[in-house]
Amino acid sequence: MPLDARARRLLGLIQAAAPTAGDDELMSLRRATDALADFAAPPPAVDREDLILSLPGRLLPARAYSPLPAGGAPLPGLVYFHGGGLISGGLASHDSLCAELSHTAECRIFAVDYRLGPEFRFPAAHDDARDAVNAIAGRAGELGVDLAHFGVGGDSAGGNLAAFAVTRSDAPLRLLFLLCPVLDMLAREPSRRELGSGFLIEEATMQRYWAHYKVEGLASDDARVAPLRAGGFSAYPPTRIHSAEYDPLKDEAAAFAAAIAAAGGQSQSRVYEGLIHHFYGLTAVIPSARAALAMIGADLADGLARAG
Repeated sequence: MPLDARARRLLGLIQAAAPTAGDDELMSLRRATDALADFAAPPPAVDREDLILSLPGRLLPARAYSPLPAGGAPLPGLVYFHGGGLISGGLASHDSLCAELSHTAECRIFAVDYRLGPEFRFPAAHDDARDAVNAIAGRAGELGVDLAHFGVGGDSAGGNLAAFAVTRSDAPLRLLFLLCPVLDMLAREPSRRELGSGFLIEEATMQRYWAHYKVEGLASDDARVAPLRAGGFSAYPPTRIHSAEYDPLKDEAAAFAAAIAAAGGQSQSRVYEGLIHHFYGLTAVIPSARAALAMIGADLADGLARAG
């Protein structure tokens, strides 16, 4: 199926402002992530509450999204980690997406504003993911979360953090929910090579992200940053993954789902035809992406309902 014509126009806009190497590379990468927020459809009406998570030795901002009219009644909950290569993005860049997921799935979404590289390199974001999940689970009663229907999720690099947190936190996580996740830091699967240029997220950009987050001695296939290479797939809870036909990360998503199933776990993987990486955040310009996001929200509702 040919790439959606609107998606091609979007690619032209993004590539015209593509980051280039140099002293301003980090700022350019961050601007590119922030600019994507303009391509999201206006968010539905939900309740937002900014939080401060008290983690060991540090405080971390977060934002809770609740459907209307939720009140304080216990609801299913999902801790969510945004994409952005572990060096960009934040609460603002993924606000519309989190609101949409909360509204459609009728659950509470907890977006975590984790620390970013290169100011905070590995393992800062990964430690934040683990500790934030524990902190939110520990406040479940206060935050109106039903821990029998509680999961963790994320998109792109945030999906990497979610996969890390689900096997290392102490919380009773019943669902892993991933959108176009990074499960291997650098290219090893065929789609990373075949779609590594011209499809929004490029392998050269992935390498720049990695350079800004890694520390000396940390290999890109280290189990702590490459869940696909880590093994231990039987430890994952039921897992649902959504990716796109023209997403360079689609093969690692499929391989991860297959590995969980082969280990005796539950996994589902869906690929959306004609769409690109981050399609769930491009709903203002790609009609098929908006329809896909509605299906993602429905799948999240089903996954949380079946948890427990």
